[in-house]
Amino acid sequence: MSTNNFTVADYLLTRLKEQGLEKIFQVPGDYVQEFMSALDKFDGIDAVGDITELGAGYAAEGYARYRGIGAVSVQYGVGTLSVINAIAGAYVERNPVVVITASPSIDDRKIIADTGALFHHSTGNYNSNQVIFESVTVASEILSDPEMAPTIIDAALACAIKEKRPIYLEAWQNVWGAECKAPMQPLVITDSPANLGMQKTLLQQTIQKLESAKQPIIMLGIEIARLGLQDKVESLLHLLNIPYTTSTLAKSVISERSEISHKLFVGTYAGEASLPETFDYVSQCDAVLALGVIFTDDYITMLTNQGSDLIRVNMDGALVGNSDHFIHTSLAVFINELIAHFLCSSAGFNVTFSKPDNFGFNALPLTKHSDLCSQISYESFFAFYQQELNESSPLKRYNLILGESSSLYMAARLIGIEKNHFVSDAAWGSLGHETGCSLGVSLANDNRSIVIAGDGGFMMMCQTLSTLRRNHCNTAVFVMSNEVYAIEQSFVDICAFTPEGKFAPFDELPSWDYEALAQAYGVKYLNVNSVANLQDAFNILYENTSAPYLIKVDIARDDLAPAIQTLAESVTGQKRDECLCHKDNKGNI
Repeated sequence: MSTNNFTVADYLLTRLKEQGLEKIFQVPGDYVQEFMSALDKFDGIDAVGDITELGAGYAAEGYARYRGIGAVSVQYGVGTLSVINAIAGAYVERNPVVVITASPSIDDRKIIADTGALFHHSTGNYNSNQVIFESVTVASEILSDPEMAPTIIDAALACAIKEKRPIYLEAWQNVWGAECKAPMQPLVITDSPANLGMQKTLLQQTIQKLESAKQPIIMLGIEIARLGLQDKVESLLHLLNIPYTTSTLAKSVISERSEISHKLFVGTYAGEASLPETFDYVSQCDAVLALGVIFTDDYITMLTNQGSDLIRVNMDGALVGNSDHFIHTSLAVFINELIAHFLCSSAGFNVTFSKPDNFGFNALPLTKHSDLCSQISYESFFAFYQQELNESSPLKRYNLILGESSSLYMAARLIGIEKNHFVSDAAWGSLGHETGCSLGVSLANDNRSIVIAGDGGFMMMCQTLSTLRRNHCNTAVFVMSNEVYAIEQSFVDICAFTPEGKFAPFDELPSWDYEALAQAYGVKYLNVNSVANLQDAFNILYENTSAPYLIKVDIARDDLAPAIQTLAESVTGQKRDECLCHKDNKGNI
C-alpha cells in the first residue's frame, strides 16, 4: 500500500485481500491511474494486465469461481461498457466480481460546468455508467466523498459476498488517491433472517412430495457451489439414497468419481441435449427436488411437462409445483432441515438408477484402426476424452472449460469429472467466455485447464493466448475448427449438415492460420485431425506440463454434434434424416 498515506484505494484493496483476493485483472486508463498506482504498491494483491476489457472481465469471473470473489479494473466509459458483458454473466450465474473504475475528478467537473466541454470517454451524462450497471449488479456506486467512501465500499462488498453477485465502484478520479481511515475490524457480513413459517411449510411440502413419489430425483444447481454447500449435499444424498442429476452449469458441483456418484449419479440433465438414458430417466421422475438450480430455456421441457412435480429451492426463495411461492427462505437452512428430518425419520427411499454397462460415451469404444485414423468428429473426440477420464491419466486432474458451443453440450454428457473441475457459462452463454475465463481459472487454481472452444468463440478472445503466455499459464486451448457457427445453423436449417446442404452466409466464418497465430502469440501449436493425433496431442500435454498450447482440431463442416442435433430437432421440429435437398436449374441447393 502507499508509503505516505492510507487512501480510499488502499481501503478497497485491504477489504479485497481480507476476502482472499490475490489478483486484480486490469486494462489501464488515465482516470483510474490513482487506483492502479495504489495497486502496484499494495502488498498481497497483484495486477494482471489483459489485452481487452472483456477478456479481463471474463478472467475476473473465472477467478471468482475458485476464490469466491474477483475484481477487474478498467477505464471509464470505453472500458466499463466493454466489460459489462462479462459482468452480466457473473450476475446471472452468481459470481461476485468487483468492477473498479474512475470518472472525471472534482476539478474536471468544475471545468465541465464552466465550459460545457465533453470529457473523453463520456457521453455527457456522467452518471450513465452507474445507471447502466444497476441492471447487472447488486450495488452500483459512485464514490465522490473520501470520508463516505469506506462506508459505501463496505456496504457494497457485503452485498456482493452475501448475494454472490457483482458490484460496480466508480470513484471520481481524485477520490481513489484521497486519504481515509483504515478499517478497524474485519468486514461484517450478516445473513438475512429466514421466515421461519415459510421455511417450515416449505420443508413439509417437500417431504410430502418426496415420500409420495414413486421415482424422485434430486437436481443440483450452481448455487450449491457458490454457497459452499457441497459437503452438506453429499451428506443429504447419502441419507436419502435418491438418484441425482445436475444442471449443465453445475456439472461437477460434487465429484462424479465418488462412491455416492457411482451409485446415484444419472448424468447431467441438459434437456433434450442430455444423454438419452439421462433424459428418459429424469423425464419419468414424479418429484424433482431442484437445489440451487438456475433454470434456463434449455429446461423448457422439464418446466412445462414436470412443473407440478418440481420443488425449486434457491438462494432468494422457493417454488413448489407451479403455484406455491416462498420468499425469505434460505437454501442452506433448508438443506440442514431436510438432513435433520430424515436423520430422525424411519421413512427411507429405495430408488436406484441402474446404469447400463455402456453408459454414454462408454458405448463408443475406439479400438479399431479405422476408428483411430479416420477424420475426428465431435463424437469420437468426446468418446476419446471419456476413455482418458476412465483411465489413470493426468486428464482427470485437469479443469475442463467450455463456452457456448457444440462442445459444451457434448462435454455435459461426460461422466467422471472431479469436483469443481467443469467450468462453463451455460446460463449466460457468451461466445468467447471459455478462453477469457481460463486466464482467471489458471491464476486461481493449480490444475491445468483444458479449454474446448469453437472457431467463433475463440476468434472473439484469441488475444487471451498472449496473456496466458505472459503469466506462465499452462492452459491448452482446443479449437474445434469447422469454420461455421454450427449451433446457430442447426436452428436456422439443420439440412445444411447433409452432404448436399448449404450453410447460411451469416453462419460462415473466415479461415484462420492457427499455426501462424500461435507463433504470433508465442504459444506452442498442435494440429489434430484423427483420434490417433488426439492421443499424440494429449501425450505431449502430459509430458509438457508448463507451457500453454493452441491445438486446432479439424472438424468436418457437416459434422453435427449428436447433442446439438437432438436439441435442434426438438426445438425446430426439423429432422436431419428427413432433409430433402433439391437443386434448381442453376445447380443451387
